[in-house]
Amino acid sequence: MALPPYAGPLETTWYFTFRFLCACIFLFLITPILVIIPLSFNIEPYFTFTSGMLKFDPDAYSLRWYEDFINNTQWTHSVKNSFTIAIASTILATVLGTLAALGLSKPHMPYRSLMMGLLISPMIVPLIISAAGMYFFYSNIGLSQTYLGIILAHTALGTPFVVITVTATLVGFDHSLSRASANLGANPTTTFFKVIMPLILPGVISGALFAFITSFDEVVVVLFLAGFDQRTIPRQMWSGIREQISPTILAVATILVMISIALLATLELLRRRGEKMRGMSPG
Repeated sequence: MALPPYAGPLETTWYFTFRFLCACIFLFLITPILVIIPLSFNIEPYFTFTSGMLKFDPDAYSLRWYEDFINNTQWTHSVKNSFTIAIASTILATVLGTLAALGLSKPHMPYRSLMMGLLISPMIVPLIISAAGMYFFYSNIGLSQTYLGIILAHTALGTPFVVITVTATLVGFDHSLSRASANLGANPTTTFFKVIMPLILPGVISGALFAFITSFDEVVVVLFLAGFDQRTIPRQMWSGIREQISPTILAVATILVMISIALLATLELLRRRGEKMRGMSPG
């Protein structure tokens, strides 16, 4: 919002001071990411800027670590695992979270606050406690060190994000549309897919993206539950830092940053689309 023409000296000072403070906070948060990106192009096997990089010498920069990432079988196996587990857990979390949100949106739902608290509890409970509990439980039923066990664990972690986003979308939903659909002879399934789903789709996709990011970046549960064959990208990065320091980790981190930026941009577009569909001006 622009500074109004009638603003006095105090308001003008606070206007620029506030934006300066916001810029400083933003730089404080974004600087570690900005440091990683140029370091991933370092031709030397170091985690520091060399003199050639500081002088912007072209010979000091290279795609060496990106090539190592592509040609390393352990990294490619981790990428395959990460996408397989993240996509499967996202689908499960989206389905379960959407159904739960639809149930919680009903006015006659008993113990709605209690059920909501239970559903979002994985976001509140410290992750190390959830991981330890899942490890002991899955070990007893034979799901430890299996793909299915990790997918189910990540589903439990991603479902709360879907529940929250879809519930927030349903707050502005006009339930008279579903009643009108029923009056016109549509069954509940047709009403859901033809009336409800198109209107809440931005919230569903937003929740699915949050669930995907949660699964794709999660490392604590994987450390407890995964075996060598189930290594994901965060687990491989963790092992690489502990066992063999290599700037390949920086190249992978840069790729993950780019993926996160793309997902966040998608979320913003979906948010604006959802506001536009509800008759609100995007802001």
